[in-house]
Amino acid sequence: MAILVTGGSGFIGSHTVVELQEAGYEVVVIDNLSNSTEKSLKRVEEITGKSVKFYKLDIRDREGLNELFEKEDIDSCIHFAGLKAVGESVAKPWEYYENNIGGTLTLVDVMRQHGVKNMIFSSSSTVYGDPDSVPVTEESPVKKCTNPYGSTKSMQETIFADIQHADPEWNIVLLRYFNPIGAHPSGKIGEDPNGIPNNLMPYITQVAVGKQPFLRVFGNDYPTPDGTGVRDYIHVVDLAKGHVKALERIKANCGLAVYNLGTGRGYSVLEIVKNFEEASGVKIPYEIQARRPGDIAENYSDASKAEREMGWKAEKGILEMCADSWNWQKNNPDGYGK
Repeated sequence: MAILVTGGSGFIGSHTVVELQEAGYEVVVIDNLSNSTEKSLKRVEEITGKSVKFYKLDIRDREGLNELFEKEDIDSCIHFAGLKAVGESVAKPWEYYENNIGGTLTLVDVMRQHGVKNMIFSSSSTVYGDPDSVPVTEESPVKKCTNPYGSTKSMQETIFADIQHADPEWNIVLLRYFNPIGAHPSGKIGEDPNGIPNNLMPYITQVAVGKQPFLRVFGNDYPTPDGTGVRDYIHVVDLAKGHVKALERIKANCGLAVYNLGTGRGYSVLEIVKNFEEASGVKIPYEIQARRPGDIAENYSDASKAEREMGWKAEKGILEMCADSWNWQKNNPDGYGK
């Protein structure tokens, strides 16, 4: 039986495919390649020594999904596919709702018609909105999100909860990620965004290799120690391992389960810059700019429930995250390459 990984050639997806293969799982990947490349999966094969079965397929393509489920023996789905840039979602809400919500509804419908009722969903700490207090636990209120991207994650969580409530045969794990950075220690796979990065670490690494002239720091007037936004950064390999642990929860018929995946420690933007400079030996020039719409001051996790119930804990520290990000970027200055 295979694990279907949607969006499996993306940043988190490709790292999760490595961990799944190394844990002995058969993997089938689908991706429409709108913000990724098949080259990442070739690199995954180099790392694991195993071939990756890949279909270029959009999760909104009902006919294509039906054909896939008829052809492949799928046991569970890990669902990463979706649009994910906060700022872009503010500018293009329709595209985000249509793709993320519409795609998930189609995927779930095809799954249930083929009797596949095991799902791990890649959710986000953005569902906590601007939290009343930190660290946030899984019991912290899910709030009105500050941007359409976050709203799609929150809506998808609601859809999954309602589906599992209506049909207890479903086992669904909702994983709320904090801020994944880093790269595989081999330096073969990492984050390779199209255009100017939306996320902090690829922006820093592109400055470090000279692709961007300086880092734009959005806002230094937040109520945080140095005025810049504080987030919980987690190594992508730790995050990927969380999905392997979540599959064990699925096998134990968990029903509906929700877990934060983070380190439990917040770092400001300027602290990340300082740690990156220490890990890489490269100076990062930056410029303070106005706050971005949809951004909040501070968010970091209490991830003790994942440790208690799944036996999962983030193991890699901030310097290792920075060093691995830099190792990927300096060896692949153009990402997966022109």
